[in-house]
Amino acid sequence: MTAPIPGSEVFSSRPVDVDALARSLPPSLPIHTVTQEQIDNLDPLTYEVIRHRLWSVTDEMGDALKRMSGSPIVTDANDFDFAVSDELGQEVQVGLYNTMLVGAVDLAIYWTLQHRSDNPGISEGDMFLCNDPWVGGGLHQSDVIVYQPVFHDGKLFAWTSAICHEPDLGGSGLGSFDPAAKDVFSESLPTPPIKVVRDFQLQRDVADVWVRRSRVPMLVGLDLRAKIGANSVGRDRMLAVIEQYGADTVKAVMKRMMTDAESRLRAMLTDLPDGTWHATGYQDQSSVGDREIHKITLAMTKQDNHLTFDFTGTDPQTGVINCTYAGMRGGVMLAILPILAGDIPWSAGGLMRCFDLIAEEGTINNATFPAAVSRGPIGPAWLTGNLVAECLAQMLDRHIELGKNVMASCCGTWDTAVVAGLDERGEQPVPFLNIMMEPMSGGYGGRPVADGMDTGGLFCIPMGRIPDTEMTEFLYPLLTLWRKEEPDSGGPGRHRGGVSASLAVTPYGTSLPMGLIFASAGKAVAQNSGLAGGQPGNTGLEILARNSGIEELLAGGTIPGSLDDLGENKEIGACYAESYLAPGEVLYMHWQGGGGYGDPLRRDPESVALDVRNGKVTLDGAATNYGVVVKDGDVDVAATEERRTAAKDERRTRSEVPASQEATLDLTQARRLDDNLVEVNIGDARVVGCAHCGRLLGDTKSGKLSLARYEGPTSAAGPQVTSDPAEYVDTPVVFRQQCCPGCWTAIYSGIVPADHPDHVAELTQLLPAVAGT
Repeated sequence: MTAPIPGSEVFSSRPVDVDALARSLPPSLPIHTVTQEQIDNLDPLTYEVIRHRLWSVTDEMGDALKRMSGSPIVTDANDFDFAVSDELGQEVQVGLYNTMLVGAVDLAIYWTLQHRSDNPGISEGDMFLCNDPWVGGGLHQSDVIVYQPVFHDGKLFAWTSAICHEPDLGGSGLGSFDPAAKDVFSESLPTPPIKVVRDFQLQRDVADVWVRRSRVPMLVGLDLRAKIGANSVGRDRMLAVIEQYGADTVKAVMKRMMTDAESRLRAMLTDLPDGTWHATGYQDQSSVGDREIHKITLAMTKQDNHLTFDFTGTDPQTGVINCTYAGMRGGVMLAILPILAGDIPWSAGGLMRCFDLIAEEGTINNATFPAAVSRGPIGPAWLTGNLVAECLAQMLDRHIELGKNVMASCCGTWDTAVVAGLDERGEQPVPFLNIMMEPMSGGYGGRPVADGMDTGGLFCIPMGRIPDTEMTEFLYPLLTLWRKEEPDSGGPGRHRGGVSASLAVTPYGTSLPMGLIFASAGKAVAQNSGLAGGQPGNTGLEILARNSGIEELLAGGTIPGSLDDLGENKEIGACYAESYLAPGEVLYMHWQGGGGYGDPLRRDPESVALDVRNGKVTLDGAATNYGVVVKDGDVDVAATEERRTAAKDERRTRSEVPASQEATLDLTQARRLDDNLVEVNIGDARVVGCAHCGRLLGDTKSGKLSLARYEGPTSAAGPQVTSDPAEYVDTPVVFRQQCCPGCWTAIYSGIVPADHPDHVAELTQLLPAVAGT
């Protein structure tokens, strides 16, 4: 047989027909399966007991990895995950860690069954290693999966897998992030599935080749052994369950878990309206020197009990802001798991049967080889998840119970900063490399029923944590000057987005400059969008204070507490840049909070005053964003009423007001669409009006909502806007707000390119059944 040419179509993940996959396997690889009758005849008590036992298997695998790994990415940030899969790779139970990885693990197993079953074969005692994002397993090369087949009585019974982000796997950039990469060959090279364990023995030659590529080989080597150990724990625990309950019973439970997850999600979808919803998002800059904006666009269609996510129209792959099919799929799962499956067991193999993906190849969220993809998970894959969440919110918000699951965007992205150099604190200088994990503490989005969690974490890592400052200073020659929550960083809304935080560090324990990599988004165009008139949270900002005066301050016994305490020479970090941090300089990072939900002028004034007292909102933010005047910690009622009236007058005078019929609807017969809009039937006609004043805003004949529209500088959004788009991109970026022309309630607020499509005015998004979808 002729070997496939490296880089050809064989190295790509696609949707897999598991029945066809099973039929294609060679006789040398018998698989264990069960009949539908065996699945249907499961005793309910036995089913629940074994289901929870399988859940505990993944938990024990997670504990084993955390105990063995020396990397703060695992031990502190929890950027890893696990899965137990059936004999064909369908994920039966996944961990509560990095949920984006769920969309990629099964793809690696499918590929291995398709391309490794004959040569070199799949046998008991094997483990495979992979970091090829075109194959699956992870979302970029820094995600490294180790996975193993579990055999029982000579038949392939299941798979276990352990995956985590590695601090560095080579390439021309620190931490394997090269912000100027032209293709994948400037990054860590992708490794298709290779046997790293054979007959229960670690293959030392493979392990040596693997760690040789890294700037921190000891950490990578330790993580490799930790993942092997975690898989060994998974295999032992799985075989113990089989020994106790029997192979057929355990397998029937595994199949039933996926079927139950599928049926429960389909039942939920059936109870929701059919239709198509749209969302568009952006990546600002694609690599060093780029000053353009690059879009991902989504049309989500719900028909009966099935979802289709169509990304047709997304921009072509470019720079380093690309992800593969696995990344796009991981982004979809990022949103589906917490929003639609919050009370459904995360048996991902069943949940993924409920949706299809449509995406043109060669685009930024379905990139073809050899595109640079190091930014994939925290760029286009994450943005994909944000857009899916936005479309799901539009669908769910009109449902009384499921509307509680709606949430504006979490912090929207991950601000990446990597520092590396020589640590001179010991007898001999030693190299170090640190990926700053503090942006893990992003703000969650506001919801119809509650504010977003302040510095609550990341939407995609439910159990994520930020590193302990003391441990960071112990491991690396860095001194943390402050790490604190930042007021006004949560998106203004009736329910406020969670605030984010900032970090300032300076070299301490080295006489040499450190290398520094920046890779992030959300500086020019907001990634943390609001909903139902709620505004985005803060834009991101990184600053290098070159002549900071920090050494003089520390020598005088003063620890600075803000940028104002440092010198005047402050250099703004680009979205993508390669730079340095020298002794006496300070790196400042301010990542993003969550988006707001609902018009901020409708927020309870007492809640605003409480936010001011708790340092979540400044006095200026209270007055500008919420129209609330706070004096001595309490609401000035008269001044607040006057300020809110003035704010609505300002919306009126600055907006372009459409010519529309000033009809008023009977709200007693109205059905909720979101926080501000309602649907009313007038005879055979379906119309949309304002939920607050009853103003008629649109009907099925016009096909559009008649909203007042304002576009101005991004600074008009409020003090949470910390950066000027012109510092980063040449594309015009505006603050767009659309209001009811009757009561001037904000229906939409966003920081977007000037040519951003007007999705909010599309009546088919609100009354989707009229579109015939």
